[in-house]
Amino acid sequence: MKRTTLSLIAGATALAAVTGFAALTAPDGTAAPEAKATTRLPVERAGLVCPVPSTSEVAETLYTSYTPTGTGAATGSTGKTEQPTALLRAATSATSAGGTGKTGKKPTAPKAPATVTAPGKPVTAEADGGSVPALTGAATGTLAPGWTVQQTTVVPAGGARGLLGLGCGAPDTDFWFPAASTAKDRQDYVHLTNPDDTAAVADIELYGPEGVLKTQFTEGIPVPAHASVPVLLSTLTTEAGKRDITVHVTTRSGRVGAAVAAADDKLGSDWIAPAADPASSAVLPGIPGDATSVRLVAFAPGDDDADLKVQLVTATGTIVPAGADSLHVKSGMTTSVDLPELTRGAVGSLLLTPSDPKKPTPVVAALQVVRGKGDNTEIAFIPATAAVSARATVADNRAKASTLSLTAPGADAQVKVTASAGSEGGTPVSRTVTVKAGTTTVLTDLVPEGLKGSYALTVEPVSGGKVHAARTLALPEDGVPMFTVQTFTDDRGTVEVPTAHQDLGVLD
Repeated sequence: MKRTTLSLIAGATALAAVTGFAALTAPDGTAAPEAKATTRLPVERAGLVCPVPSTSEVAETLYTSYTPTGTGAATGSTGKTEQPTALLRAATSATSAGGTGKTGKKPTAPKAPATVTAPGKPVTAEADGGSVPALTGAATGTLAPGWTVQQTTVVPAGGARGLLGLGCGAPDTDFWFPAASTAKDRQDYVHLTNPDDTAAVADIELYGPEGVLKTQFTEGIPVPAHASVPVLLSTLTTEAGKRDITVHVTTRSGRVGAAVAAADDKLGSDWIAPAADPASSAVLPGIPGDATSVRLVAFAPGDDDADLKVQLVTATGTIVPAGADSLHVKSGMTTSVDLPELTRGAVGSLLLTPSDPKKPTPVVAALQVVRGKGDNTEIAFIPATAAVSARATVADNRAKASTLSLTAPGADAQVKVTASAGSEGGTPVSRTVTVKAGTTTVLTDLVPEGLKGSYALTVEPVSGGKVHAARTLALPEDGVPMFTVQTFTDDRGTVEVPTAHQDLGVLD
């Protein structure tokens, strides 16, 4: 992979700052009437963070930045269209809470940064080796709505061998990570990256099968401005060695981007992306048909236990997995169950619903998925994901290597799927896809005409029920079935803004 200056990396995703509005006051000093109407406007600014991709010297990382077309132009306070900008910059490395981080490492200053100038075409950049820093960035103007960046890393050898994929995430204040581990054969780091100009302070809670783990160095973790802090989970607790744990990251001040890098000595490595917020039902889409091992990990953060009905949503309908039709999750405890021979050769999605609809209990969940056998195995993680409400994109798709899974757990649904132009050439194509209720539809043939390079896939609901989506990227190497799965998270490219009340009264 050719080395390219990190300053060429452009991209940002999700909402960081949106169209604002001011409160109005009537002449008599009373508050103006509340607006009764709302409108949706494109976001004016978006921000994201990409964690340190790998510490392996043989790692090869590709960043793919993309903004879908069709959202419209964002406007500033003057009403004029902003000059679009989009740039990721290197973050400083800081010492981790457990003393395992690199201290004070200064990133290479960007040179002649390249920016995306228009939506509709992916832009890529490469960075090799183990000294690639975390990145923070922002997008404005027409590039902000729906901007997404995919970070894809290949580590061909060593303890962190594998294909690691992650959609660079928006900064937030609350994250859940089921399926993490402090087992001896796992090296799991939670990466905390601060994109803002002021310091953030984060807390980390760990929950095992018996409940909250005794921890140290987990409260008040400082994350300096424009810096990244890696935290090795096994150093945070005297109860290390837990096969399955749930990690809860919150901030008491500021915002961070968070993701967990999981490396298994035998199975491979990948990123664990944040799971959807706690909810009484969960959909985990896109389980590969040739998975040799699937493990479900769930956690109930509230005061009540959760009793869940477990179902597999297949191409022909929704079925109950043999021997795993239900799951009891005790409050405050991480519960896991192996689902052997789950998919039986066909791509499917897991659906969790309350066993008793009258007793809905919020849970968070994720899957650990393994492909291959013996020494030729690879691991990936699928977090529970919310339905696409307006639009969602996953970038860095490759010809004959990408599989798109669309799941409609409730009612029939139609979605528009667009394959963008290629990063080096090609014409975008779109298709309207009908997903029948209780089924999973798989697409492998939607590729730009005349494709050169990589492309983005965008999913937009058209009509009907809710749809959950995931993309599997499979890049086998030396007999190892390397793969990674990214779920589609709504890009929040528009925001609902109240219409200002115009009649403010007349002064006497």
